[in-house]
Amino acid sequence: MLPPYSGRCLCEAIHFRVTQEPLTIYACHCTDCQKRSGSAFGLSMWVNRPAIEVTKGEVTVHKSTGADGKLRFGMICSQCGTRMWSEPPKWPDYAVMRPGTLDDTSWLQPVAHIWTRSAQPWFVFAEGVPKYEEQAGDLQVLIDLWRNRPRGTDGR
Repeated sequence: MLPPYSGRCLCEAIHFRVTQEPLTIYACHCTDCQKRSGSAFGLSMWVNRPAIEVTKGEVTVHKSTGADGKLRFGMICSQCGTRMWSEPPKWPDYAVMRPGTLDDTSWLQPVAHIWTRSAQPWFVFAEGVPKYEEQAGDLQVLIDLWRNRPRGTDGR
């Protein structure tokens, strides 16, 4: 699916769009992502930070410290608490979208699963998708997997 991608928070106080294709999309099974998402894993969609445009409302910056001691900045809706993206201090040019906030999620398909050693025992991994017990190494590994992913006839 080609950009732009539109999205919104749960209460619809904030609308946004992403004007460029993602750099990568992967599923993280670490315990932080499990707690933060309230689910078995979190989906991460890396984009160039300038590609995010808020078209309605105003996001609130939520600061937190991860289990690793690193400061995190999450962009949330102050009314409903939806986490829409984070802005990692280590990579100031990028943002990590929570792609479940996009209006059309039908095209989302992770190119890898990371921190699989923490995955729920009932989770079934798709065949052929790379799995990493911890980090995948450098972020470039995940970006390359996205760039080189097989695409269907619809371009996805």
